[in-house]
Formats: sequence, structure tokens, C-alpha cells
Amino acid sequence: MTDAAASAGTVTGSLRDDWPADRGASARADRAFAFYPALALAALLPLGAVTPLFPVEVGVATFALGTLVVGMAHGAVDHLVPLRAAFGVSLRRSLVAVSVVYAVLGGAVVAGFFLAPVAAFVGFIVLTWLHWGQGDVAALAVAGVEHLRTPWERALTLVVRGGLPMGVPLLSHPGEYRLVAEWIVGLFVADAAAAVAPVFTSDVRIAVGVAMVSATTVSLTLGAWRVRKGATRRGWLRDVGETLTLWAWFLLAAPVFAIGVYFALWHALRHVGRLVLLDDVAAGALADGNLRGALRRFARDAAPLTLGGFCVVGGVALAVPYGVAAPGDLLGVSLVAIAAMTLPHVAVVAWLDGRQGIWRA
Repeated sequence: MTDAAASAGTVTGSLRDDWPADRGASARADRAFAFYPALALAALLPLGAVTPLFPVEVGVATFALGTLVVGMAHGAVDHLVPLRAAFGVSLRRSLVAVSVVYAVLGGAVVAGFFLAPVAAFVGFIVLTWLHWGQGDVAALAVAGVEHLRTPWERALTLVVRGGLPMGVPLLSHPGEYRLVAEWIVGLFVADAAAAVAPVFTSDVRIAVGVAMVSATTVSLTLGAWRVRKGATRRGWLRDVGETLTLWAWFLLAAPVFAIGVYFALWHALRHVGRLVLLDDVAAGALADGNLRGALRRFARDAAPLTLGGFCVVGGVALAVPYGVAAPGDLLGVSLVAIAAMTLPHVAVVAWLDGRQGIWRA
């Protein structure tokens, strides 16, 4: 896009014109791993609306199932990302680099929970907000939308998309949100209720609500303006539809249940689709319509470190000062372990974003 066109707001291409290179494979990945799962989540809205009537243990079981089926696996191919995304990187170098990142950053997160559990919990929420928004921006790039032309427009979309699962439940179901916080922090301190109380004041909820409504309004309005300037309406309507679906889902559904379904059906699957496109063999299978072949190859690559992820959960369970005695404690342990794996995972994904130019002007 020329400087003159950019200054006039004229749109001439997609969010990324040169990635993914194989548009046939990317279109199939988008349908299989993003578009159809989004339709499935919309179809589940009536179920979500009644989940606040269920015991919270139903949500815990849903979260555990989603994590077991696909949630843990979606980050278990990080060790192959440098190998597949950069020229001249050997398998050994890829394994060593990612292993060091995971050991250093993951260890720092666990130490943070032991030293300052409330601050670590808040940091985990902010980090997840960033990462889930990061994932949706990349998914929109795979979909080839045209209305997110500048890095700051993508950053605003990141704020909205990441804030929907992390911020909206604080508005709609603060009691269960606080309960989860107490489960996590309670693994490390005796009086978790008092420790997390400052995070759940009405002022915090109001600030989050105002920020989310404002960011959503500005983001979708800017997208409409881009459509008027020449961006395809289809991509913007896709963005609007997904955003409103997520608003409805997290307003209606009980938080633990909502996050469990979202993690597996939305975020993790979108990242799996992105990783499939990184693998020439899997992407070729997908381009030929062989979705099962692509998934088999991903499952093979992800299996060893998926098991490793569950070992991390077990290690955290053995290390926490106050032990694991109830389903809520198990969820808390799982989230601490996921937090330890999320920070290095975000680092790897941020590196991949840079390689693929997701945030390039």
C-alpha cells in the first residue's frame, strides 16, 4: 500500500498480504479451526445461559475435559516453531532455545506464585488477556480480513478479543470469578478471601466494564469506517459476529464452564490451525482436503510435550504449601501450571508473530 493510500485510509489488501503463502490451505484451516468452531460456540449459547444454575464442579469438569482433549496440546509444538518458521534453524537449536525459554520463564512464574500469589494471579489474568487477544489477531490474519490495517488497530482488537474471556465474566459473574481466584491464591496463603478482596471491588468491575464497552465500540466502528474506505465487508462482519458471540457467551455462561469451552473450542483450535500451516507436510495434507491427516501429524508432534504439561500440573500439586483436597484445589493447581506454561508460550508466539509480520505496519 502506498503512503498516499495509507494516509487516505484506502484499503488495498488483507491484514497480511504475504501470509499465509498458501491461501488454499489457509482457507481450509480457517474453516476447520476457526469459522466452524465459532458457529458451534454460537449454537451453544442456550446451554451457556443455563450453566449458572449448575454446580461449579460441572464447570471444573468441563475445563478439565477441554484441557485434556486439546487445551494442553495447543502449546505442545512450541519446540518445533523456530524450526518451521525460520530458515537455517536446526532441530537441536530449536529444542534448546525453546527449552531454555520454558525453564526460565516458567520457573519465574511458579516462583512468583510462591512469593506474591495475588500479584501473580493478576499477572496471569493480564497475560492471558494479552495472549488470547494475540491468538485472535493471528486467526483474523489467516482469515484474510482487510479492515485491520495498522498495528494499533490490531492492538485494539487484541484488547477486545482477549478482554472478552478475561474481563466480561468479572462483570456478569463476579462471585464465581472470585471463587476461582480464592482457589488459586488459597494454595499459597491461609486467608485467600481477604487476600483477593482488593481485586474484586466495585471500582475495579466498573473500570473493566467501561474499558471493554469502549474498546469494543471503537474497534468495530473503526472497522466499519475501513469498510467504507474499501475493505471487504465480509471480513468486518466476521469480526462483528465473533465479537458479539463472545460477548454473549461470557455474559451468559458461568465463568469456569465458559472458559473451559472457550479454551478448547476457540483459542486452542485456532492456534492448532496456525501451527498446521507452519508444517509443510500437514499444510499440504490440509490443502488436499485431508484434515484427518493434518490432525494426525499435529497430534504426533504434540503428544510428548502434552504429557509433559500434565507432569507440570502434577509437580505443582506436590509443591503447593496447602495441598490439593477438593475439585477447586485441582482447578487452582491446573491454572498455576498453565500460568507457568503460558508465559514462555506467549514468548514463542510473539516471536512467531514477528516472523510472520502480524504486527507489521
